[in-house]
Amino acid sequence: MPELSPRRRMLVLAICCMSLLIVSLDNTVLNVALPSMQKDLHASLSGMQWTIDAYTLVLAALLMLAGSTADRIGRRKVFMAGLVVFTIGSVLCSLAPDLESLVAFRMIQAVGGSMLNPVAMSIITNTFTDPRERARAIGVWGAVVGISMAAGPLVGGLLVDSVGWRSIFWVNLPVGLAALLLTLRYVPESRAPKARRPDPVGQLLVIALLGSLTYAIIEAPDSGAAETVVFGAVALAALTALLWYEPRRDEPLIDLRFFRSAPFSGATVVAVSAFSALGGFLFLSTLYLQNVRGLSALHAGLWMLPMAAMTFVCAPLSGRLVGNRGPRLSLLVAGTAMTASGVLFAAFEAETANVTLVIGYVLFGLGFGFVNAPITNTAVSGMPRAQAGVAAAVASTSRQIGQTLGVAVIGAVLASGVGTASYRGAFVPAARPAWWIIAACGLVVLVVGAATSGPRARRSAERTAHALEAPEIKESASIH
Repeated sequence: MPELSPRRRMLVLAICCMSLLIVSLDNTVLNVALPSMQKDLHASLSGMQWTIDAYTLVLAALLMLAGSTADRIGRRKVFMAGLVVFTIGSVLCSLAPDLESLVAFRMIQAVGGSMLNPVAMSIITNTFTDPRERARAIGVWGAVVGISMAAGPLVGGLLVDSVGWRSIFWVNLPVGLAALLLTLRYVPESRAPKARRPDPVGQLLVIALLGSLTYAIIEAPDSGAAETVVFGAVALAALTALLWYEPRRDEPLIDLRFFRSAPFSGATVVAVSAFSALGGFLFLSTLYLQNVRGLSALHAGLWMLPMAAMTFVCAPLSGRLVGNRGPRLSLLVAGTAMTASGVLFAAFEAETANVTLVIGYVLFGLGFGFVNAPITNTAVSGMPRAQAGVAAAVASTSRQIGQTLGVAVIGAVLASGVGTASYRGAFVPAARPAWWIIAACGLVVLVVGAATSGPRARRSAERTAHALEAPEIKESASIH
């Protein structure tokens, strides 16, 4: 990839951030629209879970494939294909006649989305080669998540109240088309020096693992124990086969050697935990504000604005902090704030009083704003640039797995607690175990972040990067 001027690098960053905006905005907008969609499509609680998890599940299953494919055939080419498929999927979602069609079209959206975020992060990593510049660029990238969280509830609430829930998918069209044209004009093509071969067996095992695990969790409250056990066994078998098969391939879908790096493994665990908390937090908040308090979609979005505003403010601060002092402080702040927010709801029923509800939202937004930059920076900075696409894809996959599991687990816990009782009367006590799960996720961010971001962990990352580069160096020497 040629060295670009500072102005061109900023333009590439802006274009990549546009792709993140439509993918992130789609999730936050959809959460606000859930109650309206539930009424219009006559869907159950598990049906609402599937409208979110069908998207994040496919995204998680295909992100690593998209990352390695982009490294092999060209990042710009795959990025543009993703924009086209995502935009088409958005149009189809807006036309869905029933819940089943909406879930299927969300999966098409996810196929396109899988080609966007990890590939965009790979483009950024190869555009910003200086570690400090890269950390600041990732901070801007994280701020876009804050923008989507701030704009999503408001834009979604306004559209749902004035036009209807189908209009939430129209937002993706102008942004997707603009990003496509700008990518064609300004983003240079790049690819890894050594192409990685496809791994169809590994890909099928990943799909079997994530699909069966998510189904078992979401359908557990309504299906029998036998069905849950069967799908749980399929997930366990797929995981076992994946761990056995992948190390035996020369070019695996998931290079398990990455996980020898303590910071990389820590970033993966932190990503799963933080985004599980986010998925559960948004799911609970939306249902409570609209179905229990009886607020409109727009008013619910306004109540969630403090959380979004804190994420927007803290994400770039975290990026600068990671660039200047490393990831540890950001992770400590993130873990502490997210844990405190979960405990406030779980132990003190913060949602039942306006003041504590706002404090809980502010704390969670603060924590989530600080967590994104250290995850991404840690995941890609210790890896060889030639494998940036795969490393970024693993980090993005961890996020989507976390969000998928968060919605699945929190929804299942809530459904079990509510049962056939009055929804409004049973929601707060039924949600209490779910809030404790969110608090536990924050505690994992705190503990794992502290344990895997010190000097010893950095030395582990350097050894892993050297081991990953060694075969390429030997091959290059033999060629010359």
